[in-house]
Amino acid sequence: MKTARPTPDFSRFKPSEALLKQREWKSRIMAGVIGLAFVVAMIPLISLLWTTIARGVKRLNLNFLAFNMSGVIGGMPTPSGGHGGIEHAIIGTLEVTLGAMLISVPVGLMCAIYLTEYARGSKFAKAISLLVNVMSGIPSIVAGLFAFSLFAILMGPGVSNGFEGSVALSILMIPTVVNSSVEMLRIVPDDLREASYALGVTKSRTIVKVVLRTALPGIVSGVILAIARVIGETAPLLMTAGFIVTTNWNLFSGQMTTLPVFVYQEYSKMSVTCPPNAGTGCVASIPSERSWAAALVLIAIVLVLNLIGRLVQRLFSVEASR
Repeated sequence: MKTARPTPDFSRFKPSEALLKQREWKSRIMAGVIGLAFVVAMIPLISLLWTTIARGVKRLNLNFLAFNMSGVIGGMPTPSGGHGGIEHAIIGTLEVTLGAMLISVPVGLMCAIYLTEYARGSKFAKAISLLVNVMSGIPSIVAGLFAFSLFAILMGPGVSNGFEGSVALSILMIPTVVNSSVEMLRIVPDDLREASYALGVTKSRTIVKVVLRTALPGIVSGVILAIARVIGETAPLLMTAGFIVTTNWNLFSGQMTTLPVFVYQEYSKMSVTCPPNAGTGCVASIPSERSWAAALVLIAIVLVLNLIGRLVQRLFSVEASR
């Protein structure tokens, strides 16, 4: 003899109208608090961008981008009609950052692969992770001192070139690349690795073709963050790459100017003195104007690098999802 199943009374769990209104008000209050926090967080960013654009666009023109500081005297105009430019600093920034990326990305990526795929959870892996975390907190001036001392030992005192600056920046980039790559590699499901092993694929080929391919968008984002972290560094480059007013295309020979160092040098001058008979062509505040314009160009370079990173990330994400 079958017994009838008891019918639960769900109406007892139905929230009351007062409780629904209370939840709705709480949701509105929390949405307002989150929106207010977002606005507060955006105020410094918008203020920074607005100030840089408003002050930098005044001196930003083709002449400023296409010429260096060779032949510039005080606030007087140059034969080209401008008041000096940052062509040498743009080239120096791109070369020094590219050199740092070529050093730090392979080293950081191989370190992350070792930590996640070969030495996962071992004492040696924990010791390396601790050292990487310690490296991520060292002051940038210490990285510059290390590169300066290293080149002084290897090549003698007084050596200063762009590659020395790349070595100093790579010390700051490697911890960011390692930590971001480790996080991305750990996200890759173990099922993908086991499926590859079940098909007879070797471990090294599985890492290259499956693991890295899956984690590549996140790794690219980490590299872009690391570049944005170091491209604005000034202190380590002052003592390694140096500062010149002419264009140097050779990363391995001679001093090289970067945009952050150029901004620091120009802003430290603030103004120049114009002689009484200089006329209207002499601009007393030209160093300050050049520094704001160079800062605007530096922000634009970081923005372009981020857009390139997003584009690469999207391309590989589509391919991985096929």
